[in-house]
Amino acid sequence: MSEKQKKKRSFPTAFTVLAIILVLAAVLTYIVPSGQFSKLTYDDSTNEFVITDHENNVTTEPATQEVLDRLQIQLSLDKFTEGVIKKPIAIPGTYQRIEQKPQGFLDVLKAPITGALDTANIMLFVFILGGIIGIINKIGAFDAGMAALSKRTKGKEFLLVTLVFVLTTLGGTTFGLAEETIAFYPILMPIFLLSGFDVLTCIAAIYMGSSIGTMFSTINPFATVIASNAAGISFTEGLTFRIVTLVLASIITLAYMYWYAKKVNKDATKSYVYADKEEIHKRFLGEYDSNSEKEFTWRRRLCLLIFATAFPVLIWGVSRGGWWFEEMSALFLGVALLLMFFSGLSEKDAVNTFIAGAGDLVGVVLTIGLARSINIVMDNGFISDTLLYYSTEFVAGMGKGTFAIAQLLIFSVLGFFIPSSSGLAVLSMPIMAPLADTVGLSREVVINAYNWGQGWMSFITPTGLILVTLEMAGTTFDKWLKYILPLMGIIGVFSAVMLVINTMF
Repeated sequence: MSEKQKKKRSFPTAFTVLAIILVLAAVLTYIVPSGQFSKLTYDDSTNEFVITDHENNVTTEPATQEVLDRLQIQLSLDKFTEGVIKKPIAIPGTYQRIEQKPQGFLDVLKAPITGALDTANIMLFVFILGGIIGIINKIGAFDAGMAALSKRTKGKEFLLVTLVFVLTTLGGTTFGLAEETIAFYPILMPIFLLSGFDVLTCIAAIYMGSSIGTMFSTINPFATVIASNAAGISFTEGLTFRIVTLVLASIITLAYMYWYAKKVNKDATKSYVYADKEEIHKRFLGEYDSNSEKEFTWRRRLCLLIFATAFPVLIWGVSRGGWWFEEMSALFLGVALLLMFFSGLSEKDAVNTFIAGAGDLVGVVLTIGLARSINIVMDNGFISDTLLYYSTEFVAGMGKGTFAIAQLLIFSVLGFFIPSSSGLAVLSMPIMAPLADTVGLSREVVINAYNWGQGWMSFITPTGLILVTLEMAGTTFDKWLKYILPLMGIIGVFSAVMLVINTMF
């Protein structure tokens, strides 16, 4: 096949995929009716509820349980007064159509700019990370470290996959590890490649680890806890069942990853990214030559140790210290300064290397802003509340098992339009959770349907992290789909079965 034919048949880049979806999202704002629920927030300075209706008229009510009961918000007052629920709550029965808000050509052009401004903190984090990788590569620390590691892991390569998967799964299920995994790829990708795995196995170990963890969340405060609070139940309700489901889902995912890795190990041409193998290895391994190992000097050891130490600090900060990207960026900026000092490079060389490393991730950074622009277009079109309203109408009067599976499908769709787990929880739970009462089910079933539906869709949803991840890994969406769709089907069926079992308790 000629080079010209290869280019003609190649799958679009992440930018093109996101641009197409952006246009389709804008088209939806012409088709799906615009609408809004009235929203309720708590003002702790006045001890009042602030209610904003579909016309943006603002009224206040005293913060009492009687007011919540009258508004059919089946939550206790202390959920608001103790700061458990901070985001606006949708008030059941208040949905109203509003004037259509179609997003035109200028709106579509402005959306990526707004998206970049909204995600500037994430972008800066990625730039700093790229600069650090540039410095470590420049001094040969990665090459020397990988050579030393490959000797120790020889014959036990899949243990690396298992360890990374288990750790990211634990992070996902306990504190919602997701965006933070962006930092893992530059350091783990070369190690995976040297261990004989392809780029998809590395992505799966990290991305699917955090995705399975957040999907089958046990105590994740940004998913299960906030959804349970918004539904009016304790997050400990059904905890044992969620733990069992998480373990089973993890075993299924690891088994699939092992099957694929063994298949590629026996025949490299079976890899879905085999055609890109040379380019990917060049990108992550550079000029690395296993036959001419670089000495693992004290300077290289120290630089890798400084970099590696940042990760447990990062995990502590996110899970315990209330950190977000500002603090995470500050941590890695401190790491970058230490690496510059200990690298042995001149001041000019160190700074230029940092800038060049950051520049290598410009594509990843722009993908982040473009992905956010899709959500901006849909938000400005006011179609999310409409989809939620129609969803409640759809499940009315269903039997228990059918209701549970319908909820799973509904949250899969809503998860595409509202990718924020906490945002979807506080918007939907006051309306969706009471529907479980009407069919004689525990509200725990709705919590699980929300977690599993949104998490299942995150395997492929372009508005989430996957396209950013693929851009960083140097592969395309079609390769990922070929890898993940069989597993997605298996996990989907598994989730539906477990949800039906959940209705029997």
